Amino acid sequence: MAPFSPESLPLDVNVLHLFIAGALGMLLGLEREWSNKAAGIRTFTLTSLVGVAAATIGETVLLALGGVLVLVQGLLLGARGLLAEARGVTDDADVSEMGGSLALTTSTSLLVAYAVGVLVGSDYVLVGVVIAITSSFLLVLRRELHSFANQLSHQEVRGAAEFAIIAFVVYPLLPAGQYGPWNAIDPQLVWMLVIAVSAIGFANYAIMQRYGGRGMLITGFFGGLVNSTAVIGEIANRAKLNVGMLDLAVATILVADAAMAVRNLVIVVAFVPQSALSVGLPLGLIAVGGVLLTGYERNWREEFDIDLDSPFSSTNALTFGLLFLAVLVLTAGAQQMFGTAGFLVTSFLSGLLSSGTTTTTAVSLASTGQITPAVAARGVLAGTLASILVKIWLAIGINRQLLRPVVIRSAYLSILGLVGLLGVQVL
Repeated sequence: MAPFSPESLPLDVNVLHLFIAGALGMLLGLEREWSNKAAGIRTFTLTSLVGVAAATIGETVLLALGGVLVLVQGLLLGARGLLAEARGVTDDADVSEMGGSLALTTSTSLLVAYAVGVLVGSDYVLVGVVIAITSSFLLVLRRELHSFANQLSHQEVRGAAEFAIIAFVVYPLLPAGQYGPWNAIDPQLVWMLVIAVSAIGFANYAIMQRYGGRGMLITGFFGGLVNSTAVIGEIANRAKLNVGMLDLAVATILVADAAMAVRNLVIVVAFVPQSALSVGLPLGLIAVGGVLLTGYERNWREEFDIDLDSPFSSTNALTFGLLFLAVLVLTAGAQQMFGTAGFLVTSFLSGLLSSGTTTTTAVSLASTGQITPAVAARGVLAGTLASILVKIWLAIGINRQLLRPVVIRSAYLSILGLVGLLGVQVL
C-alpha cells in the first residue's frame, strides 16, 4: 500500500489547504467568540483564508497587503479598547482584566491566524497545525495562566528566568566533542544533564508547592524528588519534638528513597536507554518497595508542612556542574586505572554526596563509550544504595529513636536493589 500523502486525495492540494486553514482559523476564533470579543469565528476564519490564499498565489505584494490588513484590524481593536476605557465601558475582558490594554490578545491572535494560513499555503501544514493548537490552548487557559503567574513569588520567577538562560542560552554556546583527562568530558552532554536534573527539581518543586500540605505521601514523594535531605531533616526534627510522629518520620524517609530511585531511573532511561533493563529492575524494586513499606507504617496520612526554597538558582546549577565535573574526571580515572572495581568504588563514594551526581556521571561515561551500559547500571545502583545509607545517618543524627526502624527498612530496600541486580544478571 502506498503511503498517505495529500496528493493521493481526490481534492486539489490547494483546495485542501484552504479547508485546513479555514478549520484552524475557526479553532482560534472559537474561544474569542465564546469570550464575546470583537473578533470571533468569522473574522479569524477569514483572516486564515486570506493568509492561505496569499501564500498559494505567491505574490509578495499580496502577502504584504494581508499583513497590513491584520495590523489595521489590530489598530481598530486597540482604538476600541481606548474608547471603551474612556467611556468607562469595560465589557471586553481584555480591557476589564488587564486595566485598559489595547486588546493585545485578540490582535495578536489575528496575526497568528494569518501566519497559520500562510504556513499552510506554503506547505508547512504541520507547523501551522501545531501553532494553531498551541495558541488555542493558551487562549482557553487565559485565566488559569494569569492566576498561576500572579501566585508566583519573586524568587520563583527569578529561578525560572535563570533556568531559561542555562537551558536556551548557555547550552548552544558550549562546544561539541570530548575533552579533558581521558576524554571523559563532553561539555554539551554535561550541561544537558545539569539542565535535566534542574528541570526535574523545578517541576516537582512546583507540584509540591501546590499539594505539599495535603498529606505525607505526596509531600514525601515530591519533596524527595526536589530535595530529600530537606524533607528528612524537617520530619526528623518534628519527630524529635513529638514522639507520636515516629511512624510518620519513617514513612517519609521510605517514600523519599522511592522518589530518589524514580528520579535516577528517569535520568538513565532518558539518556542511556540501553541501560533501561539493567537499571530498571533494581531501581524499580527500590521504588515499589519504598512505597509498599510506607503503607505498613501507621499514621502516615497525618499532614505536615515543609518550607523549601526554590530548587533552582544559578549558584546551585554551577555548584552541581562543578561537582559533577570533579566526580566525572575522578570516576573516569578510576575506571581507566583500576577497571570496573575502581568505577564502582568511586560511584559509591560520590553517592554519599549525591546520588544524582553519581547517576549523571554514569550516564555521561556510558554515552561517551568510557563504560558499558551494564557497568553504568551497577554504578547507578551503587550510588543509590550509598544515598540510602546517608539518609540513615542523617535521620539518626537528628533523632536517635529513628535508628532501629530506619536501619531495618533501609536494609529491606538495599536488599531489593541487590536482588534486582542479580535478577538482571541471571536474565
